[in-house]
Amino acid sequence: MGSPRTSALRASAALSVPRRAIPQVVSRREPSLLVRDTILLGDSIAMLNSLPEASVDLIFADPPYNLQLEGALNRPDQSLVDAVDDEWDKFASFADYDRFTRDWMAAAQRVMKPNATLWVIGSYHNIFRVGSIMQDLGFWLLNDIVWRKANPMPNFRGRRFTNAHETMIWASKSAQAKSYTFHYDALKAGNEDTQVRSDWYLPLCTGGERLKDEKGDKVHPTQKPEALLARILLSSSNPGDVVLDPFFGSGTTGAVAKRLGRHYIGIERDPAYAKAAEARIAAVEPLDDTALAIAPTKRSEPRIPFNALIEAGLIAPGVELVDAKRRFRAKVKADGSLVLGPATGSIHKVGALAQGLPACNGWTFWHLEKGDELVVIDMLRQDIRASMPAD
Repeated sequence: MGSPRTSALRASAALSVPRRAIPQVVSRREPSLLVRDTILLGDSIAMLNSLPEASVDLIFADPPYNLQLEGALNRPDQSLVDAVDDEWDKFASFADYDRFTRDWMAAAQRVMKPNATLWVIGSYHNIFRVGSIMQDLGFWLLNDIVWRKANPMPNFRGRRFTNAHETMIWASKSAQAKSYTFHYDALKAGNEDTQVRSDWYLPLCTGGERLKDEKGDKVHPTQKPEALLARILLSSSNPGDVVLDPFFGSGTTGAVAKRLGRHYIGIERDPAYAKAAEARIAAVEPLDDTALAIAPTKRSEPRIPFNALIEAGLIAPGVELVDAKRRFRAKVKADGSLVLGPATGSIHKVGALAQGLPACNGWTFWHLEKGDELVVIDMLRQDIRASMPAD
């Protein structure tokens, strides 16, 4: 969560961010070229307006939460809680915060490609205002994700429930954006073949991952865990995509993007945060291409009808297909349909009728007997796909 409000562009001679990462602010009429893998030092809205239109694939935004803290917070032992009380998180009113939110979000929408998506994280202090403004601007909400913290800070005063989660809103640029990136199959495969839910159980950023200064203090008060950003980038971006973070802070988005083979653009107003982020990202080693390769999804694979297996000689008319437990036997007709008793139909229809179910995936239900072994017919379909020339 970086610093937000409009200010003059600041640069520091001591800052090690390269000069190309400190562009002059230009108008929309004269957009700058897109410089990837860099930190833009300056006001988030001004820097967003300096970027080319429709130039980024994914945005992750961790804006100020406008926490509205009232005085210091002490633990039961009277030690002081290191709360977020920085000036960049303070706004004069809700109206002031709403104007800021609308301005940065409209600027972000402009730089998104037609099928790009936006993630915004927040707490109960701001996320409902963010969601309302997002809808007013024409974004199309895809999900709200609950980040359930494994190690939340206790509620020391005992006057409320322990605040153990933050909320993320995931949205497409508009309702017309239908081809946004979402790696459903890859996520499911990594989750024990179970759909990934909208509640994510992850720990806070602690230990060696937490950036500290020379005094041992936190570099940034709201540094997000890399596991959170990794799940976001793996779910909704591809290797080589450009990922933009308009509130770069300590650079978690850039570090994860580099490791996962994505390009990053960070916008940060505070030179100290930018310097820490630059050093952090420089130390990241990208994963090799084999670790980043995305398997083709079922939707993207060429359609192979069952009759193609007969035409290829992989299944002969007249043979019988069986289920995995050999309870049912269906004969293959020359036209590619199956016969089971009085029922005739597709591999899916006959498989469903055999089990008394409304639907069935015949590709995984039916098997071909080869001696004592059973070969699921989907394997034969994959053999045909593998023999097809690549696009």
